[in-house]
Amino acid sequence: MLTGAERRRGIGYGVGSLVGITLFVGIAVAALFSWDAGTASGRLFTAYTWRILQFTLWQAALSTLLSVTLALPVAMALARRPGFPGRIWIIRLMALPMGLPVLIGALGLIGIWGRQGIINSLMLKIGVEQPVSIYGLSGILLAHVFFNLPLAARLLLAALERQPAEYWLLSSSLGMKPLSVFRFIEWPAARRVMPGIAGLIFMLCATSFTLVLVLGGGPAATTLEVAIYQSLRFDFDPPRAIALAFLQIGITAAILIGISLFPNADDAGAIAGRVTRRFDGRTIGTGIWDTLAILLATLFLILPLSSIVFAGMCANLWSLLTSPAFLRAAWTSFTIAITAGLLTILISLAIISAREAIADMKRPGRTARGFSALLGGMSSLVLLVPPVVLGTGWFLMVRPFGDVARFAPLLVAIINMLMALPFVMRVLSPAVETHRRRTARLSASLGISGISKLWRIDLPILARPLLTALSFAMALSLGDLGAVALFGSSDLTTLPWLVYSRLSSYRTNDADGLALILGVICLMLTMLGTAGQREAKHG
Repeated sequence: MLTGAERRRGIGYGVGSLVGITLFVGIAVAALFSWDAGTASGRLFTAYTWRILQFTLWQAALSTLLSVTLALPVAMALARRPGFPGRIWIIRLMALPMGLPVLIGALGLIGIWGRQGIINSLMLKIGVEQPVSIYGLSGILLAHVFFNLPLAARLLLAALERQPAEYWLLSSSLGMKPLSVFRFIEWPAARRVMPGIAGLIFMLCATSFTLVLVLGGGPAATTLEVAIYQSLRFDFDPPRAIALAFLQIGITAAILIGISLFPNADDAGAIAGRVTRRFDGRTIGTGIWDTLAILLATLFLILPLSSIVFAGMCANLWSLLTSPAFLRAAWTSFTIAITAGLLTILISLAIISAREAIADMKRPGRTARGFSALLGGMSSLVLLVPPVVLGTGWFLMVRPFGDVARFAPLLVAIINMLMALPFVMRVLSPAVETHRRRTARLSASLGISGISKLWRIDLPILARPLLTALSFAMALSLGDLGAVALFGSSDLTTLPWLVYSRLSSYRTNDADGLALILGVICLMLTMLGTAGQREAKHG
């Protein structure tokens, strides 16, 4: 039970967070409206805009189809083979691309599938004259499958593992053939979550920025977000950028509405490494098929990751680490990351406190319930207004006041905070709610509140989830290129922008070394955040 003062304070925190985020997003959108909106509306239905929209939706649809279609046999194979050697490590490997900075993954793919990469070199040796192109539509599809196939496989695997054990026992006693098992048990489980998985992946591909920027290869392979960036950065054509930004908001809104109609997919079963005893798939042919599916998927993931390590080790890492450019970029990146991480923690705790204060009311009114729902949806606002669109609005807003680089670090930190908010809320909300449920009555009976309660009761228990949330938010900010793309310059250089600059100037050796350093930093942050959880599990 909360005291009246605690309830009022919690609701006040929620109001402050709602007002702050709404103002930040609203000012960006208002800036888009106010900058020659009449001219911008006329640019909305041009042949160029239509071509960009078509390519955005086409590549997202193809990427989604490939990712989900290829993930299904991998998930089925992992579900059928609970004793497969290294199975738990393969499942954990599938989580790595989701935490890997997108730019680093793109460099790893170039190392394997590029013109001088391993795959093309082998194809040329066996006489294939047309090597695989990593640039253009084929490269974008390849990169999207690399990042999204593991996500789809984990979610599908969790759905298959949630099937009751009695299903497999009954299928064995009935002597069901593999096709019947797939038709009556596996496919119904996968079909329930597949629309949600496909919607999520489609959203990620439709709003993809860094992969398309690096691998797009020209105007013929450009998505809406990259076109917005190009319109401001290279052409300085605000009306066209504004038209594309509003089109992007409309597309993301339509996708979000579509996703909301389907049940959410959860990978809790895959993360826990849950094993269900199955009696099917004992034939030699099925065993060979499952082994091939698992090994090919593992090889597809591990080759680009290995390429990053080997290519990075070939660079002069010490020279890069001690160079003034790296030190300046590292200082800027860490400053932005720490600011973004702390802001994310504060905003998340404010939202959680406000929702708990409303839930603690005996009879919350319609306004209170609506406010709670609004706070719950606020963490996903960045999905509706992507970072490049926010950056475009603020770029136009602050440009009349002087050098944009002066305002850029704080703007990038706030945009990164909005990007990290959904993930941090997912970590903190269950932890805080469980802790409050266990300690609320005891704290009230002892009369402990305020700073004393925070120091003696809350922090000792919540320190680990707070550290996890902070490390994830910082890692996400450190590896992000989208928010800084519009503001990057000699006065504002982050580590991803430095990697991209080296790659653009064909200094690939330096880019590989810097990418390895950035990847290690992000990996160390992730390990730091999960160290306490592993200790708790083994303790």
